Amino acid sequence: MRSLSARMVLSHLLVALLGAVTTFFVVRALAPALFDASLRGNPNPGMGRPGGGQGQGQGQALRDQFASAVDSSLLLGALIGVVAAAILGALLAYRIGRPLAELRRTTRDIAEGQYQSRAAVPNETELAGLATDVNTLGAALAETEARRLRLLGEVAHELRTPLTVIDGYVEGMIDQVLPTTPANLAQISDEVRRLRRLSDDLSMLSRAEEGRLVISPSRVDLREVAGRAAERLRPQAEDAGIDLVIEPGDVPLAADADADRLAQAVTNIIGNALRATPSGGRVQLTCRREAGHGVIEISDTGVGIAQADLSRIFERFYRVPGSRSGGDAGSGIGLTISRSILTRHGGSLTATSPGAGQGATFTLRLPLA
Repeated sequence: MRSLSARMVLSHLLVALLGAVTTFFVVRALAPALFDASLRGNPNPGMGRPGGGQGQGQGQALRDQFASAVDSSLLLGALIGVVAAAILGALLAYRIGRPLAELRRTTRDIAEGQYQSRAAVPNETELAGLATDVNTLGAALAETEARRLRLLGEVAHELRTPLTVIDGYVEGMIDQVLPTTPANLAQISDEVRRLRRLSDDLSMLSRAEEGRLVISPSRVDLREVAGRAAERLRPQAEDAGIDLVIEPGDVPLAADADADRLAQAVTNIIGNALRATPSGGRVQLTCRREAGHGVIEISDTGVGIAQADLSRIFERFYRVPGSRSGGDAGSGIGLTISRSILTRHGGSLTATSPGAGQGATFTLRLPLA
């Protein structure tokens, strides 16, 4: 018998039967003795003396009648109790079984991909908690599915632009509308590199979000790692007419970190800062010690970030409105990867900005050794 409702009804019946049987034997054992004791205490000699001849016979008859009446009453009471227990058990099983059936229907709908399905929350505290958890699960799965679909659309959009450029150049060369010159081939090569970079970024993003991003820590000086990463972008800053200032500081910042991953995070952030800063602007990197943490701060005088967009800055494929576009516009997931790298190191990455047109500051924090 695996049905919960049947088990609940049966349990009520067993409790009622056990109570009835116990009551029957207890009353059947004690009632005659108590009745005899009451007769012995009766002042009527004809009824009270067990050895009184006719009185004794009348007393025994009365005793038997009393025992028979008790037996009949107990049996009737037990029957009524069992019936009442069965009815109450059935009602209770129905009250519990109906919400459980609703939860079962909801979980089946969620398993079939109907993430908008919700279960009604019953009055019982335990079942209400279970229904709330199921509804929360459905909402979380719906959000995950929406993010998956959005990611597919974003990836398709990111692939469309370079593929369109490549297709246009190749088709023009085939039709001999465009000459096969080194400049045109270089344009195709740039778009191919952009696709390869997007593929690498997506692969890393997938590993980061699944917790499979490999970190190989060693004792490093955060100042040196950040300074070298920034210096590699100096030619890009000079080509864009942007002043890149690197101030690593004089205090060593020894930490157990993966130098390559950390350099990648710094490179992503400075690269975004350069793209968001117009010619004549400034991008600055500073390092300092703060409350047992090494702090790397990267600030720029670029387009800034509106307060409403600060919460979105680390979303996949998000780009600051007004940032400089072009062939090296980036994949839009650099900040997402950078935050994952800092998180895997036990640190954090945050962004602040006074507002649109007033620049932005990104702060990397890592625990020191």
